[in-house]
Parts: sequence; C-alpha cells; structure tokens
Amino acid sequence: MARNTEAGEASQRPPPDAASVRIRARADPLLIICRGFSFLTALIAVLCVFVNVLSAVQSFKNGSDIFGGIFRCYAVVIALFVAVVETEWSFIMKFWRILEYWAGRGMLQIFVAVMTRAFPDVSRKRKDLILLQEIASYLLMACGLTYVISGVLCIGFLKRARQQKEITREQAVRDLKELEQRREELEALLVVDRA
Repeated sequence: MARNTEAGEASQRPPPDAASVRIRARADPLLIICRGFSFLTALIAVLCVFVNVLSAVQSFKNGSDIFGGIFRCYAVVIALFVAVVETEWSFIMKFWRILEYWAGRGMLQIFVAVMTRAFPDVSRKRKDLILLQEIASYLLMACGLTYVISGVLCIGFLKRARQQKEITREQAVRDLKELEQRREELEALLVVDRA
C-alpha cells in the first residue's frame, strides 16, 4: 500500500526544471586508458629521440662511423614523428590515414625500436649509452606490440567509436545550454512585453 502512495506522489510531482537538470559527464574508462597509453608511448618515443641524438653525436664525434650517425639522424626524425602521431594531431592523421589504425601505428613503433637498437657501439666504450639504447628500444617495442595486438583485436575501432560518441554527447550538452540561454532570453522579453 505504501508503495502505491509513493508512486502516486512521484507521478504528481512537477517535472524538474530543465535548468535544474544536470547532465553528469562520466569519462569513458577505455578512453582514459587509451590516452594514458598514448602519453606513455609518446614519452618513450621522446626517450628514443634522446638516445638516438646521443648516439649520432657520438658517431659524428669519432668521425669513423659517419654511416651510423646518418642512420641515427633518420631514427631521430622517425621517432619524433612517432611522438607527434601519439598526439593524434588531425593534420598528421589526414595525410597518414594508415596511422589511425593501431596495427599500422604499432608497426611504425617497432620499426623505430629496431632502428634504435641497431648498430650498437662495437667498441663498448659507452656501456651506459648501450644500456639506454636497449631500454628505449625494448620499451618502444613493447608499446608497438601492444598496438599491433590491440589493432588485431579491433580495440582502435572501439576507441574511435567511443570518441565519436563522446564528441556527440559534448555537442548535445552545448546545444542544450544554448537552448536554455535562448529560452531565458525569450522569457525575459515576454515579461517585458506583458508589463
């Protein structure tokens, strides 16, 4: 009996004012994880840039390994490109569509990791640099493999769909706010006209 009276009271309540209704934006856990992983991958790519710059300077300083220095310069440029791709800058993504797909992005990262690991210092004078090369290359290799596996599992497609849903939701909230503002303006004009 008490349940019926509660239901009756709830149906008699006026609908909440649209201004009092708040749309609670909940962050999508998958998008949060993807953004975190992209940030981590970009940091590791910057580490590869740093390691390859050090290696290139070392190669040019000796003068005997010009080929290795040139190779390291290419590795720096491509590693910088990997870091920029992780920002998902629309200008880059427009011209490099393959990098929207995680398998393609992962293969590029694996390529940079192999370039970072290639041509170690055979004289073994700089063991700290060799260790840093190995750490950077294996970390980027792990990120690349994660991207390739996730790409095969279509996680990238799922991420893009959820991003589109989030953008649509944000646009709907903005439109609702604009409509509320316009309604308040019209109500104010109506009150002025009645007076």
